[in-house]
Amino acid sequence: MAQHKSRRIKRRALLGGVGATALIAGAAVTGTMMSSASAATWPSAKGEEKVTKTIEVKGTFDGGGKRYIPVGLGNGGQGESQKPVFKLAAGATLKNVIIGAPGADGVHCQGSCTIENVWWEDVGEDAATFRGDNNAVFHVKGGGARKASDKVFQHNGGGRLTVENFAAESFLTLYRSCGNCGTQYKRSVTFKNVEVKAPGTRLAGINTNYGDTATFQGVTILGDSSKKIVICQKYEGNNGGKEPKRLGTDADGKHCVYKASDITYK
Repeated sequence: MAQHKSRRIKRRALLGGVGATALIAGAAVTGTMMSSASAATWPSAKGEEKVTKTIEVKGTFDGGGKRYIPVGLGNGGQGESQKPVFKLAAGATLKNVIIGAPGADGVHCQGSCTIENVWWEDVGEDAATFRGDNNAVFHVKGGGARKASDKVFQHNGGGRLTVENFAAESFLTLYRSCGNCGTQYKRSVTFKNVEVKAPGTRLAGINTNYGDTATFQGVTILGDSSKKIVICQKYEGNNGGKEPKRLGTDADGKHCVYKASDITYK
């Protein structure tokens, strides 16, 4: 569940039609389950299942490409009382899943986890929330998320998150290191081969006073010719629930780590 709730934007703009085929990282991909993601390419569900109670995962859960529709877990808005569709124990893997609307509170990782080929068709409170201590390691591989009126990934615990071959479109913040959680950590996130499509506001929000880092490699941004999407927003975080202070957005080689060549605009 997200802790940092500033400036909620109830944005649910409908997207245009999605293409049947797209090109990313030099390989063609189509509208089926896949490990490489494109913001213009979404998989077709191989069946549907209603979820009336959070599915708790230990070990590996393979959804086989089915759409899981939350019922009674939340309305997909920004209310704090919503429940996750999937709750992953430390060391668990969730793969080949489509989470339909309303997204409720998405996926919770209680410790190190792997999220592979998971697609959020309409992000609720958050797509995924990461908890755990400083040794936690989180890995998001493939998949995508759209219609996130606030955050896609919320990092409340400690540890390291890697997001690769992922797509996002119509979002506010792709990743946020919690700005005002009661317990704070040093957190890091790395984006590899990620494609985002406007509208969007920022890719990452990190707390420099806690030593956070955000690294970007092979990021493609579509539909933002004016370069309005902020790559890396720095904050001064706190553990008292206050609104974090903004500190700047420059690539500094220490907290916000990327070169101009790491970001491609199309």
